[in-house]
Amino acid sequence: MSALAGPAPHTSDGPGAPGNISQSDLSLKEACEAGNLPAVAAKLQATLHSLENVRLDIGITGGIGAGKSTFVNAIRGLGDEDPDSACTGVVEMSRDPMPFPHPKYPNVILWDLPGIGTPTFQADKYLQRVLLGRFDFLIIVSSESVTANLARLARGILQEGKRFYFTRSKVDVDMAASRRRRPSTFSEEGVLSQIRDDCRQRLEAEGLKDPTVYLLSMFELGKYDFCLLEESMVKEVESHKRHMLLAALPSISRPILDKKADSLRQHIWLVATVACGINPSPVPGVQDVACDLYRLIHSMEGYRHSFGLDQDSLVKLAAQTGQPLHKILGAVQGPMTNVTKALVVDLLGQASRNAYAFTQELLNVPVLGALATCGISFAAVYQVLRSSLDVAIKDAQSVLAQVFLDNSDYELLESPSSTGLQSPWEAGGGDGAWDRLSLTGQERAQLSSWRAVRASAQVGAGNGAKHSEAFL
Repeated sequence: MSALAGPAPHTSDGPGAPGNISQSDLSLKEACEAGNLPAVAAKLQATLHSLENVRLDIGITGGIGAGKSTFVNAIRGLGDEDPDSACTGVVEMSRDPMPFPHPKYPNVILWDLPGIGTPTFQADKYLQRVLLGRFDFLIIVSSESVTANLARLARGILQEGKRFYFTRSKVDVDMAASRRRRPSTFSEEGVLSQIRDDCRQRLEAEGLKDPTVYLLSMFELGKYDFCLLEESMVKEVESHKRHMLLAALPSISRPILDKKADSLRQHIWLVATVACGINPSPVPGVQDVACDLYRLIHSMEGYRHSFGLDQDSLVKLAAQTGQPLHKILGAVQGPMTNVTKALVVDLLGQASRNAYAFTQELLNVPVLGALATCGISFAAVYQVLRSSLDVAIKDAQSVLAQVFLDNSDYELLESPSSTGLQSPWEAGGGDGAWDRLSLTGQERAQLSSWRAVRASAQVGAGNGAKHSEAFL
């Protein structure tokens, strides 16, 4: 499954960098302003292909038996018994660097590296043996006090100009042990602070300045610092690889869900342009609309997979979190199986009926207005993609609220459709996720107390202007 439900365009100088517009960007802008849809689409198709095939290599390294393989599986959404999982055990399982592609995004590869200090991977030659240069960044996993070997590894990575993230695993095990030893005085925050401070002090003693330590439970990623780790990785990865990383990361935190939604929203116009301008075919039964239906199906399925809304992902989520499967499935309005051609044709038929009004809305938007004058195809396709993404975002928010219902750090976010286009799976749904969630009175009261944020009513013309200008 491609990450490109809506990829992030990239130029070497950064989007919209003043004074650094390339000749290619200028010709693209001129084609847009001239309303030359085929010319624009041809240029953007190359961008889509490049971004769909961007590669991201992440090295998972650290101490022997620290949980590296379990982390490789968890971040890929797999259990230790799944067919494509990395081998796990109480002894060191990785004797050579082993690549594990993400099951949905095979260009995102997590490398399970041997533990530092094993007989064949001694500290002094470790970085040479694992071929450090091939990784975009590394994650160091430690399950105990920081050793001299781990500190040496961290320093070596920095000296080679690579980025790393230091994690302390098995925090849930430490919590359980501390609770048993001191049941009357146990404090979760106190234990977390103690573990974090100990790691930081030992790293500083080995010459690492102001180290950040992320506390993790490999079996409950939603706990402790995994969400902070996700945010740091997304913020610091190369910009042209950010969309791919976002797509591959688990959607178990509100900030990551928000960032995925923003990334996909920003590039609906790009996907719509290619769908209408490259190999368009008349849509059966929909007058004056021609597009590449399979590009739309590909993108709409990409939305669902990026948020983990396909049936396989939801079943695994229920197993991993202990939530009843029927409650998680009940929070989802959109399709959990493949998006069909018949569904897309039906949506295009709805969109075409108000495409003229939508075209008028786009006329004042730079770039989009020029493309909208090419006919109602662009307006209809744009609406279908935007509506489908709105439904996927709303479903992802509902699943997040259901899974983390007892955690006040998570909020149910509202994402009202800005198009007015009603998909078949929304028909008769009332308030959607609110009605479909089977909640007790107390749970519903708790949900009601969470404030709604990020109204998305302006993801249309207003944000379209900002996003299209950012690209050009």
